[in-house]
Amino acid sequence: MGSAPIDSLTAQLPEGTVVTDPDIVASYRQDRAADPAAGTALAVVRPTCTDDVQTVLRWASANRIPVVPRGMGTGLSGGATAVDGGIVLSTERMRAITVDPLTRTAVVQPGLLNAEVKKAVAEYGLWYPPDPSSFEICSIGGNIATNAGGLCCVKYGVTTDYVLGLQVVLADGTAVRLGGPRLKDVAGLSLTKLFVGSEGTLGVITEVTLRLLPPQHPSCTVVATFPTVTGACDAVTAITAKIRPSMLEFMDAVAINAVEDKLKMGLDRGAAAIMVAASDDRGPAGAEDAEFMAAVFAEHGASEVFSTSDPDEGEAFVAARRFAIPAVEAKGSLLLEDVGVPLAAFADLVAGIEKMAADTGLMISVIAHAGDGNTHPLIVFDPTDAEMTRRAEKAFGDIMDLAIGLGGTITGEHGVGIEKVNSMCVQFSSEENEQMFGVKRAFDPNGLLNPGKVIPTLHRCAEYGKMLVRAGQIKHPDLPRF
Repeated sequence: MGSAPIDSLTAQLPEGTVVTDPDIVASYRQDRAADPAAGTALAVVRPTCTDDVQTVLRWASANRIPVVPRGMGTGLSGGATAVDGGIVLSTERMRAITVDPLTRTAVVQPGLLNAEVKKAVAEYGLWYPPDPSSFEICSIGGNIATNAGGLCCVKYGVTTDYVLGLQVVLADGTAVRLGGPRLKDVAGLSLTKLFVGSEGTLGVITEVTLRLLPPQHPSCTVVATFPTVTGACDAVTAITAKIRPSMLEFMDAVAINAVEDKLKMGLDRGAAAIMVAASDDRGPAGAEDAEFMAAVFAEHGASEVFSTSDPDEGEAFVAARRFAIPAVEAKGSLLLEDVGVPLAAFADLVAGIEKMAADTGLMISVIAHAGDGNTHPLIVFDPTDAEMTRRAEKAFGDIMDLAIGLGGTITGEHGVGIEKVNSMCVQFSSEENEQMFGVKRAFDPNGLLNPGKVIPTLHRCAEYGKMLVRAGQIKHPDLPRF
């Protein structure tokens, strides 16, 4: 590929939109998954409007150049991993927002950070609920691409529950509007929902209409320390069987000690688990929920239970939970999982991961949005140690297999990206994967949008099956289906 094609694109866009400086392009090769096999893009393109995105995709389609959409690069599954000779299309400069307090909606460009959206709508007395732990650094476009969740999702739902409409540029440069500022709309197929969670494989989102809520009420927070993981896990199902808390979070011993190493907030280093729970129901109902959750924790063996209605005290424990991933990451490089299971299987999943850590000799921490069964196992390893890296990579796949075997999923909110494509061959049958790939072909017939991500071809699944046979993990080339 020569310079002429990229020069022709540069000429069609505002000055500074197309970046070819090798050092800058290199800084866009990976997201937080840090895939070592990331390619080197031809250029990074940073548009500011839908028209610019259309120009990029028309040019890419005409020249058969792959395009990798990218938000802020905070993704954890390799969804924004660059490909050789392609374009990285960064939405970081698309930052406009318009709030309509009458319809309780906001029209937002994808480059705005989640925290910035929260702040902007709060000025109108409104609230945008989805709150991934990285809300201060992740973009709304990235949240939509992976259907991100967060700590309050146990009560308020995930990103898709707040997406009313989208403007999307398709692979050939066609711009389409899907949905709009309507709370109820069942006309036609739900294409809006199809694009949420599609990780840039079907089109580039350039504008989103978000549903907003009245502000969240002050929370009553309950923190419980457990001498056993089993007690903490059993408390989760006992609570969710009776009430719907606004938060129900879990940290294991590794996470507790990692957070305490950094924050020095007096967490019990000898605890097997800590639960952080909250209720934001109005008036006495919130206090009643907190009292109920405290009683459940005590009944299931908590060694200490602390309750508070003070927002600052409660937020300190929430901040500790949000800090768990960077705290554990300070112990070494991470392979970060995102598996989810039905609530009834939550205890079995945590126990299975504990056993895996013991059997492999690896440090594996488990933090979880326990109220909805979404766990984040964190596998700590030394990438310079080849044998440890092999064990860590095997554990990464084994955890996904464990979750699938328990009726769960390989991802609850981080997305499939490139890191988990092979496990799509295990969670879904060949017929189901073929249907998904058919949708991909319909929107992107030349396979130019985020190629190699999310949706495996039947050929890829067949090759993955042969690899497992060669590794002695299965005895026949047909992949297991749990």
